[in-house]
Amino acid sequence: MNMHDISEATQITPSGRIDRARHGWRAKCLQRLIRMELPVPRSFAISSDIVRMIAQGRRVPPDALRDIFHGSGLVSVRPSAVMPEWGGPGTVLNVGINDALHARLTDHIGRENADAVYLSFVQSYAIHIARLDPDMFTQDGPDALAEALRLYRDQTDEAFPQDPAEQLSEVLRSMARAWDGPTARLLRQAKGAPAHAPLGLVVQEMALALGPGLCGTGTIQFIDPVTGTPRVTGRFRGQHHGGAVGQGAETLYLTRDDRGPALEDTAPEIFADLVRFGIAARERLREEMQIEFVVTGGRISVIDATRVARGSRAGVRIAVSLARDGIIPPEEALMRVEPRALADLLHHQVDPRAPRDVIARGIDASPGAATGRIVFSATAAQSAQSRGEACVLVRRETVPEDIRGMHASVGVLTERGGTTSHAAVIARGLGLPCIVGATGLTIDPRARTLRIGTRTLAEGDEITIDGSSGEVLAGAATLLPPALDDAFTQLMDWAAEAGGLGVRANADTPEDAETARRFQAQGIGLCRTEHMFFDADRLPAMREMIFADTPEDRRLSLDRILPMQRQDFTRLFEIMAGLPVTIRLFDPPLHEFLPHDREGLRELAESMDLPLSDVTRRVEALSEFNPMLGMRGVRLGITIPEIYEMQARAIFEATVDASRRGAPVVPEIMIPLVSAMREVELVKTRVDAVAAAVRNERRTDFTYRLGVMVETPRAALRAGDIAAHSAFLSFGTNDLTQMTYGLSRDDAGRFMGTYVGQGVYAEDPFHVLDRDGVGELILTGVQRARETKPGITISVCGEHGGNPESIAFCHDAGVDYVSCSPFRVPVARLAAAQSAIRGGAIPPSQ
Repeated sequence: MNMHDISEATQITPSGRIDRARHGWRAKCLQRLIRMELPVPRSFAISSDIVRMIAQGRRVPPDALRDIFHGSGLVSVRPSAVMPEWGGPGTVLNVGINDALHARLTDHIGRENADAVYLSFVQSYAIHIARLDPDMFTQDGPDALAEALRLYRDQTDEAFPQDPAEQLSEVLRSMARAWDGPTARLLRQAKGAPAHAPLGLVVQEMALALGPGLCGTGTIQFIDPVTGTPRVTGRFRGQHHGGAVGQGAETLYLTRDDRGPALEDTAPEIFADLVRFGIAARERLREEMQIEFVVTGGRISVIDATRVARGSRAGVRIAVSLARDGIIPPEEALMRVEPRALADLLHHQVDPRAPRDVIARGIDASPGAATGRIVFSATAAQSAQSRGEACVLVRRETVPEDIRGMHASVGVLTERGGTTSHAAVIARGLGLPCIVGATGLTIDPRARTLRIGTRTLAEGDEITIDGSSGEVLAGAATLLPPALDDAFTQLMDWAAEAGGLGVRANADTPEDAETARRFQAQGIGLCRTEHMFFDADRLPAMREMIFADTPEDRRLSLDRILPMQRQDFTRLFEIMAGLPVTIRLFDPPLHEFLPHDREGLRELAESMDLPLSDVTRRVEALSEFNPMLGMRGVRLGITIPEIYEMQARAIFEATVDASRRGAPVVPEIMIPLVSAMREVELVKTRVDAVAAAVRNERRTDFTYRLGVMVETPRAALRAGDIAAHSAFLSFGTNDLTQMTYGLSRDDAGRFMGTYVGQGVYAEDPFHVLDRDGVGELILTGVQRARETKPGITISVCGEHGGNPESIAFCHDAGVDYVSCSPFRVPVARLAAAQSAIRGGAIPPSQ
């Protein structure tokens, strides 16, 4: 078998045929370094085809590998997968050492160093290649080499191989088989690699960091991996080789440092060369690189260069910096940033460099981190806030009444729930860190304690919530502040220039609206008015309305709420300054506004001046077997029309007031839970009547748009009929997913992990939009609506509106805009820009 016929090893030269798909990222990177004329030792690439054949039992004959050994006589073998994050077998150093080379090295670098080189390879070969007992090869001391060679002979009945080419052939065989093993396959699949991902190998002549003059090994990079700011970091270890340390070994700082000697002072010419290499690599490789180097007798060898590992903050700053310097175009900078990474910039984060005392783990439902004292109720949270104390609200699961407590907290932790449970949705809207479905959590609300494994925490104990990782930490962790800096702003400006579908915010309060404006949302796509009814000064009037027996009595109760609602809407219109505001009419079932425990019922009876029995009977009468599929949404609006009439009046009066003081307002009124065209006709008739009344009373004309929230499969299928009476359709994908699957989003967290793990669902459908089922309903609804009314506006306003994969689907489906939680707006804007670039609105850089 001839090496040149089957190309077991291809020397990496500037013009050599090195292909990333066949030879891997490391081989291609080395070729680029060689093209830059950096001092890279002779290197060879072994293709994935050959590696696969070796793994299947085909042995590379030593004669085909002899031409590789020149120079020092030693080579290293490193993995070269297509993607660096896929990893691979560990690097093997010092291949080629034998008795003869050991003798020559002894004359050149001394006996102790030569022994260290030989011993490290014998031990590595025995354990990883010959698969001998690792406990037997832990030798150290003056006679360690002789002992290791003797043990090898005893265990294998043959002397340690002396032919360098034979050693290399066996190393290649071992690494190929290790890559093909089941454990390695599972590990790389967890990192996103396909099951049968190819592996190339790189064989490189070794530059020994031993000998006279300055010698050592090191790495250098030019940015801070956490923040992305320019800073030289790395290490240099003089006279260090493998696991052994020769005489005079020391670790030097790279740049001048008061704590000890630095390479910049000891060898300024070498340091200057490294900086020059780093600048050249950044410009030519179009990336921030970490350079691995060896110094031998004052001469540098560049062994490798890898992309600097970085956090989300650093990733944004690096991409923007490369684009600002003209190394990559802005479109490529946009494509390099993972949209989800932006969430880390908007909130405090646990410093990855600081120690972590993890006491529990759950689902990372809302990003960011916060430290606070444990509280177990909304009342306790409000009390803590009034004292100026940061608190974390801990609940089995949150309910609508807990919203006040969530507003008063810095973070939320629940025992139950999934990514679209009540706690998760509200926390994302408020920008609060949140962990749901925390495993091993036991809450005792009476004792006011929280048990996690063997630990018991009491109310008032301090914990840290890391909503980005799903980890609960004991005590106060070191936090990094939000990174809404110039790099973030620049990236968002480029995203706006790239275009794509519009992005609005789900905003229920003035604070939400101001956050939406700060992140340049193009309006409010969903204002959930029911959240406004839970305020302490409104809840009594709402309960009075529920207990009223006649329409007139209901109107009297609602008249108390009307000025409050009008003020709510006026403030939203003023903040949004003429941008569209979509207000969803009242949606939840009435039982959510009533207490269900004995103490709460008694308090309600006292406040209503009614017998407890009457209150109990009314609450029981309102209870439903399945309230989320019962009398809520448009069904409530048709059955008790006074609610929608009051809200419509509040919207129109706010429209007049806000328009007089600022930009003209065109409110968008959205009817929830529609399933039939007749429902829209009935509501539209009443809303039009209210609009006419307000026009006459205020002697002012205004316009408004009436639309439908498509949350039921029937509404999607009948979208053509419904569109005839609607200015817009907004797909509420949270409920649409629930109804399509027949699955409660609040309870799905209990088994969703099992379902995804066993391949029942590819992803949690409440987290990533189900293209095959829910997506087909959306596509059908879009098509039928536009057949009836080509100019109708269509949007998605569920939680999927902030999910990058779902936004890509919405772009392809022809949706006009998505609406998401305010703190997800930057994520959605970047995802929309990327969809536009991929779709050809802007040609992506190659």
